[in-house]
Amino acid sequence: MTPRLLIVDDDPEITSALVRGLKLHGYEALPENRADRALTQLTTEAFSGAIVDVMLGADSGIDLVRAVRAAGVTMPILMLSALSEVDQRAAGLAAGADDYVVKPFQFDELVARLRVQEHRIKAAPSARLDPTARTLSTPEITVTLTEREYALLDLLARHAGTALSRGQIFDTLWAGDGSSHENVVNVYIGYLRKKLSDHDFGFEIKTLRNQGFCLSGQLPQAGID
Repeated sequence: MTPRLLIVDDDPEITSALVRGLKLHGYEALPENRADRALTQLTTEAFSGAIVDVMLGADSGIDLVRAVRAAGVTMPILMLSALSEVDQRAAGLAAGADDYVVKPFQFDELVARLRVQEHRIKAAPSARLDPTARTLSTPEITVTLTEREYALLDLLARHAGTALSRGQIFDTLWAGDGSSHENVVNVYIGYLRKKLSDHDFGFEIKTLRNQGFCLSGQLPQAGID
């Protein structure tokens, strides 16, 4: 399948050159010059990665990357900056960018950096959920989950890229019990985080302020229909 990238830059000459050049290297690249539309696309559509400029007119590419990561999106993101913006490298990486390329750049370097990130994603451990045994495993690790822990992790995996509120999780998994309280969600989030922290499964449970919980990283593959 052809890798699909979103190019986010407010300079039409840059986006046009990137779209043409990336096509020659086997990519399908789509241009976007607005941060708000880019955020919608990156959180609702299927992309293999994104290339984001630091400055997007009045908007910030760094803020865009931060918002994309907060939504639980884990695709590789490369940031572009002019030479005068190099001091923002750390801020971009802290926001969740995987790499940085300074303009002007050699096209071969950009493609090489994309390939490195693609290889990193492929090489990361791929965790699997087994609904029958209620286990989470990689080739080296297997952890057994309780019925509730499995149901919670499976629910978060099925809603990848979306933060689920405590109320939504409670209504889905516990509301029928009658005696439970919404705080039970925090308890089981804690149980899962403890089991995940003991090993490297390639993902984590993040808490998004005023939004809820979501998975961040390479999501477990089995048990997701």
